[in-house]
Amino acid sequence: MAEPLKNMINPKLVEQVGNQLIQIKSDFNKDAFIKEVFDNNWENLELKDRMNHVAYIMGQHLPADYAESIEIVLALTNLAQNDSKEMSFVYMFLPSYVEQFGIQDTATSVKAMERITQFSSCEFAVRPFIINNQDIMMEQMLNWSMHEHENVRRFSSEGCRPRLPWAMGLPELKKDPAPIMPILENLKDDASEFVRKSVANNLNDISKDHPELVLSIAKRWQGKSKNTDWIIKHGLRTLLKAGNQTALEMFGFGSSKDIKAENFKVITPLVKLGDYLEFSFDINNTSNSDSNIRLEYAVYYQKANGSLAKKVYKISEKMYAANSTSNIKRRQSFKVISTRKFHEGLHQVALVINGIEMEKHDFELTFE
Repeated sequence: MAEPLKNMINPKLVEQVGNQLIQIKSDFNKDAFIKEVFDNNWENLELKDRMNHVAYIMGQHLPADYAESIEIVLALTNLAQNDSKEMSFVYMFLPSYVEQFGIQDTATSVKAMERITQFSSCEFAVRPFIINNQDIMMEQMLNWSMHEHENVRRFSSEGCRPRLPWAMGLPELKKDPAPIMPILENLKDDASEFVRKSVANNLNDISKDHPELVLSIAKRWQGKSKNTDWIIKHGLRTLLKAGNQTALEMFGFGSSKDIKAENFKVITPLVKLGDYLEFSFDINNTSNSDSNIRLEYAVYYQKANGSLAKKVYKISEKMYAANSTSNIKRRQSFKVISTRKFHEGLHQVALVINGIEMEKHDFELTFE
């Protein structure tokens, strides 16, 4: 099993941070800092909580005046970046420091985030600032979308995603994403793939609350460049998986009336935890012309309350020759993972062709 990400925040890192802080502030109490970080509750903390905890303890050993302490944090950012030369995930306690101690000093914190996000992303830290003062902060995010540094431009989009995973939501931007749109317009053909991916993810977030808005943007951007075409395809992924016919038609996936799924068989009707669901089927294109097909399958997972929850997985997007039959075999892992809790009992698997769910079969998951 892979090493938990939370273990990246470890004694070696905290020791390094302590040494760096001593270089900046000679009277910094490194021993007390380390001791307080690794308190009796440390092992119970998950990744984000560990980052927040390190930031909080650091704050207890820095000057109480935020304007003074943030200069030390920025000096620490410079030292750490000189050591690593790359964007650092493990130093995300630096943005957490701004979030915890700088919420009452927006001007100072804005300058700090602009610098820190070039090394360790401030996408989580900026969100309470947006909630507290959306007009000012969204104007700032728009300014950042034109910044020379790609990490800052990416931050301008990522930080205002309405549904950013593992972050607090932005309820006002869920209701009305209009302030986000000028930012995405500025970034839609950005030279950096890192930035463009954030634009696509932001669109995908918005599509969950405002599908028609995102579809109208996608239609306007489609064909402008390879970059915008990639963005809208990735940004419409939730709508595509949901079988939204407008989204499907935009990418050439039309009617499935001439496409037949035949000989659908569940090869493993009883799946043991840790093994695989295996199934096979034939795709028969009965049309006299080639057909562009988005082929998927849906697994209906058993939930704790006995209901079933659907998740869609893509198999392929490609042209199938006229009057052709293709045999397809797939398997779906039921190995234990941290992101999904499995439950014994009835499950189902269904085929999905161009967004239309076809035949569905039952199978059982057992822990024995």
